[in-house]
Amino acid sequence: MSDPLPFFTIGDGPPLVVLMFTPDAANPTGLARWSATRMVRPFARHFTVHVVNRPAGLPANITMTRLAQVYADGLATMFDHPVPVLAISTGASIALQLAADHDNLVERMVLGGTAHTLGPIGKHAQRNYIERATAGRRPSPALATVVTASTVGQRLISGLLWLSDGRKDRTDAVAVLNAEDGFDLCDRLSDVTAPTLIIQGERDRVYPIEFARRTAEGIPGARLVVYSGISHSGTFTDKRFARDALAFLVDDAVI
Repeated sequence: MSDPLPFFTIGDGPPLVVLMFTPDAANPTGLARWSATRMVRPFARHFTVHVVNRPAGLPANITMTRLAQVYADGLATMFDHPVPVLAISTGASIALQLAADHDNLVERMVLGGTAHTLGPIGKHAQRNYIERATAGRRPSPALATVVTASTVGQRLISGLLWLSDGRKDRTDAVAVLNAEDGFDLCDRLSDVTAPTLIIQGERDRVYPIEFARRTAEGIPGARLVVYSGISHSGTFTDKRFARDALAFLVDDAVI
């Protein structure tokens, strides 16, 4: 039997599953918990929001297909019917694989900041993260290149990320990012049958906008909303994100 998925819940109403990447295979705590709760709070007015994470101890060579199976097994024990899914970034890559492989579990989904595969900059940054973590170095500075194209900005952000990156075991994070490194659902996008909305920042450096457009075109009936001038992380903090996602998930949603 698969290990249960760690999750925390807020709100009241029908279920909404939220998938996002966290460095730790556990419920977030401290600032990470505050940040996750702040992002999903608008949805908690309409749903019982289940912020679901991966179990600890993933195999180092796990694939995205196998990772989606882990989530599928866990969600099947939590719910006896398809549920809507809200997923961002790497969590949305998992959601895409989940929807393609296990369409009986996903009722509809909103994907923020994602595509059928990583772009070159995102792939390079994640590989750098993996190399640093494997070598026992603080890995998060590797992600500075996906935040800004400015060399000066990258140096500043890299330093801030280094300061905020505690010396923790990143084995599970590396396993997930390795799985995403090999992830490319381009040839299987038509297998995603759940109604899908993709929300993407025009200046997303992790999953380029042209990749997001290709993804939306490949999923039958999918819609794409583009935020002009917005970066990858800026997509999820934009005030329009909850409004647009809820308009898709709930007919009479009022923010």
